[in-house]
Amino acid sequence: MATHHRVRAGALLCCLGLAALGLGACQEERTTRPVAPSRAGSAAEVGGTAALIKAAKKEGRLNTIALPRQWANYGGLIDGFEKKYGLKVVVDHPDIHSRQEIDAVKRYRGQERAPDVLDLGDSFAQSAARQNLLAPYRVTEFDQIPPEQKDAEARWYNNYGGYVSIGCDAARVRTCPSSFADLLRPEYKGLVSMYGEPTIAGSAFAAVYAAALANEGSFDDIQPGIDFFARLDKVGNYNRAEPGPAAIAKGKTPISIEWDYLNLQHIDQLRGTSVKWKVAIPFDGSFSQYYAQAINKDAPHPAAARLWEEYLFSPEGQNLRLVDYARPVLMAAMAKNGTLDTALASRLPTVEGTPQFPTEAQLNKALRTVRENWAKAVGPS
Repeated sequence: MATHHRVRAGALLCCLGLAALGLGACQEERTTRPVAPSRAGSAAEVGGTAALIKAAKKEGRLNTIALPRQWANYGGLIDGFEKKYGLKVVVDHPDIHSRQEIDAVKRYRGQERAPDVLDLGDSFAQSAARQNLLAPYRVTEFDQIPPEQKDAEARWYNNYGGYVSIGCDAARVRTCPSSFADLLRPEYKGLVSMYGEPTIAGSAFAAVYAAALANEGSFDDIQPGIDFFARLDKVGNYNRAEPGPAAIAKGKTPISIEWDYLNLQHIDQLRGTSVKWKVAIPFDGSFSQYYAQAINKDAPHPAAARLWEEYLFSPEGQNLRLVDYARPVLMAAMAKNGTLDTALASRLPTVEGTPQFPTEAQLNKALRTVRENWAKAVGPS
């Protein structure tokens, strides 16, 4: 990069010299030359948004991975991107987890099927950056993303998120719980489930972190959350069935600890059935987390990858997150500049205070603790 700057400076001095000699200004030489999309750190470096779109259309497709259509409205985003730019979005292994995404980047490096873009939990995004797997790229709205929600070198940045919540079928449960403390009540015997196990599933890991905060734990100490679930299991309330529309409809998981945007979707998914699904943010254990976007450093379709990130952070992309109740990372900035869909935003549960987030070190420590102690305390799923 330093050499690039010296060349530009030399060209500019040459032009100024020619102009002083009356030979005319070298307008063409003074213009910064666009770089290839694979090396571009912003749309401007490609030559602007129009040039980025042109390059992406030439590539013709975008390879994604781990994007279920029903998760944070990825279905709407994929459809919108394809319609807007005429590119084909290929989704490989929609239901795998963050660690498997990183494995796929390594496994398929240099191949046409390699993922262009990634959707990762924060700790995994940080890990991928440390392994030099990600391409630095500043989306147009980069400066509007809160500092704690992005990598300073633009190798990853959070796009959407939510709060740990408690969903409940009021048709089967007389009084729905609104806190983690409530979940220990004897009337909830065999009723309380969560999605997956915290050693492998981000939603379950977040539930344990929230339970820790509700039981005198902290970002530095997740053990009280593990102890809480051990108590929940001991009193017979912990239900190991995984929640979802089908399980809820059959009465298998009447109470579910999940991200609020997943629990809120159940209301829409189960409308017209006998289920009366209610959602609460537990006031004693409020925990929020967002999911990061990143570009594979060796993306086979580098222009499409960068255009996808621009789309996800555009007002259109951010408002589409709200359709499925996910909170766009730019919501505060969009509310201020008037681009937020206020009708969609008004459907979100009200949460008191400003969300706080664990640091990279705290996340890594918490994950190690869960992996070491969960099975011993709670047992297998």
